[in-house]
Amino acid sequence: MAITTEMIKELREATGAGILDCRKALEQAGGDYDKAVDFLREKGLAKAAKRADKEASEGVVELYSHANGRIGVMVEVNCESDFVARSEPFRKFAHEVALQVAAAALPLHPGGRNSRRCTGTRRSDCPCPRPGRRQARAFVDRIIAGRIEKYKDEVCLLRQPYIRDEAITVEKLLSSLIVSAGENIVLRRFARWELGERK
Repeated sequence: MAITTEMIKELREATGAGILDCRKALEQAGGDYDKAVDFLREKGLAKAAKRADKEASEGVVELYSHANGRIGVMVEVNCESDFVARSEPFRKFAHEVALQVAAAALPLHPGGRNSRRCTGTRRSDCPCPRPGRRQARAFVDRIIAGRIEKYKDEVCLLRQPYIRDEAITVEKLLSSLIVSAGENIVLRRFARWELGERK
């Protein structure tokens, strides 16, 4: 199948990837748009991993208020240069993450009165409840590990399905931005407040 300029343009607009990357993805996918998008996402994950050690000290703090001021969110997203930090796709990503945090209403950590809402972006940031001895005896290790993974999928922001497209996670959304920007981008931290909520 011949790859047309219109096909490349459509894929570029949807993914933000470069023209040559879009052409290569379409060639690899035999002109199939969905397969080309998947190819670019996989490539983005590899590229994101290569750039992960680069320092990201520029960026933006995005503030979002929802439900007539009943919910407030603050998100810090960092990148390598102020040029990327001022770009429209970067600002849009920060806003989308703030919307995600507002909509997700991450659960409180278990532990009684002094429990705090999870503010983790990665798996290692989110503590999880440890099963009691009786539960540990009742379930095999595999089931416990599965429950912990499910819990982390719910509370770790990067592992959550993106609210506008549940076929991708917030991490994949971040990876596509890294590919289009060509820089390391880090979702540093976030906080969510709800009126009347006790911490």
